[in-house]
Amino acid sequence: MTGTVPSRHQDIADDLRSQITTGRIQPGERLPSEADLADRYKVSTVTLRRALAVLQGEGLVEKIHGKGNFVRRPHRKIMYVGGWGTLDPWTAAEAALRVTVRSTTVQAYGHLTTLLNVPVGSPLAEFSCASHAGESPHGLARIYIPRDLAPVGDLDDASSCWEAATRFAVLSPAPAAVRETACARAPTPDEASALRIGHAAPVLGITRVATDVTGRIVEAALLVFPGDRVDAVFATHHMTQERQIQA
Repeated sequence: MTGTVPSRHQDIADDLRSQITTGRIQPGERLPSEADLADRYKVSTVTLRRALAVLQGEGLVEKIHGKGNFVRRPHRKIMYVGGWGTLDPWTAAEAALRVTVRSTTVQAYGHLTTLLNVPVGSPLAEFSCASHAGESPHGLARIYIPRDLAPVGDLDDASSCWEAATRFAVLSPAPAAVRETACARAPTPDEASALRIGHAAPVLGITRVATDVTGRIVEAALLVFPGDRVDAVFATHHMTQERQIQA
């Protein structure tokens, strides 16, 4: 039984990746021209470009039109704190993230009806959030709340709702429970475009559902972060049960 023989472009990508991760090629450094690299590895420029495409998809190399291929500088990481869900950009010494927030009303359809356990066509308040550090996107959030539970006035720069949205936090007041499901996956085409990452670069996807004391779902959020730009911390809250002592 014979194993799969690695293709030549994968060999080249592996070698360049090793040089980048070990520091032989520094962040921000320009790689030799494609013609020079093709000559060095004794391959065609087509094969060499396939190798570079692998590294570009992984976010290690960035091609700048008219200038060449450069090793990407490490992105500043942010922290997502699970439990009640919030961004914590102030853990770093750099300036806080810039977050844009848009709100609108949509009708529940498809996966939203299942996620929020509401009938098709139910009105929902949708909050779309995007975080940036400089020009680098760091995260996306879409937060949905049944229209009858949405904060009055929705978003106002001075409102607590707006402040919470800029931290990707739970917007519903005092939910009884929050469940978060996290997974590493490939981005959708829209996510890859918005986050400016390659289609093969992994993202951390978090689905967050908040319920009230009756078990009604009062909010659902879909969060997406590039895998190399976030650390996620989840805390466990120990619940104490009060038992009534009968005489």
